[in-house]
Amino acid sequence: MITAYAYVDRQLQINELSITDIIPSGTLWLDLFKPDDQEREWLSQFSVEDVPEEDDINEIEASARFYQNHDGLHINSLFPQRVGQEVKGVNVSFNIRQNFLLTIREEDVGLIRLLRNYLRLGRIEATSPLTLLLELFNLKVDYLSDLIEDVYTVLDSVGEEVFKNDELDDVFKLITRQEHSNGKIRLSLLDTQRSLRYMQKYYRGQLCDDELKDLREMLLDIESLMPHSQFIFDKLNFLLDAAIGFSGLQQNRIIKIFSVAAVVFLPPTVIASSYGMNFSTMPELQWQFGYPMAILMMFGSAAGTYFFFKRKGWL
Repeated sequence: MITAYAYVDRQLQINELSITDIIPSGTLWLDLFKPDDQEREWLSQFSVEDVPEEDDINEIEASARFYQNHDGLHINSLFPQRVGQEVKGVNVSFNIRQNFLLTIREEDVGLIRLLRNYLRLGRIEATSPLTLLLELFNLKVDYLSDLIEDVYTVLDSVGEEVFKNDELDDVFKLITRQEHSNGKIRLSLLDTQRSLRYMQKYYRGQLCDDELKDLREMLLDIESLMPHSQFIFDKLNFLLDAAIGFSGLQQNRIIKIFSVAAVVFLPPTVIASSYGMNFSTMPELQWQFGYPMAILMMFGSAAGTYFFFKRKGWL
């Protein structure tokens, strides 16, 4: 799907394009969502280099994620995306050209929808492709900050569950899920930092004072969020160790119960085994009260062992 966004008389116009159309004049942003082969071929008419494929967009090496050519500056950036209770990363390809910003993506990105709504409502007014990209990255940094706050909130409840909940299976799953989400958040922070620094270097002489200020503030925000992300990793490790420790204590209690039960029933077992040998010379075999006496001895030996353990404080 090809969507063109243009500002005409300070109003945002959104046009859905087909492969038979040309890029409208005044287009500030051209967005390709899940482009097929025909749409990629259509875009190649307006590009000097080949249109990047999905594997190229997901490439992690800096030489593939940040580069410039005759089409302008290319940046492949990782965007956080919440899916249920987890956070995943979605790569988006940006091409900052002289007249418009080109985005190519294979998945829906919530921040891009948010940027589109802000543009439609007039909350953001972008005058150039670079300004538009900086506004999107500003939303991205704010969203990453919100995600870190969400992880903090979840970890507070996890800490209570570790100390209160006897069934720790769900706690282990929740800790693992939060560790995965925090890893995606940290990766997105690092990727955003790399992207902004590359833009800062590439557009060093072209950025106005306000754009330079916004870019520096975003880099400072990312620097301030990094220690929070590391703290979350440390707290996750502590909670995981605590959960493993409590799980071990629960298992020890269970093993202790079985051990005490085995010792308590050991004397009755010895008595029953002794009188179960059926030797003909055993005088108690013919005794009228032999059976009640054996039962009484077994119960008495078990009770005596139990109270001995109780007095020692082993129970």
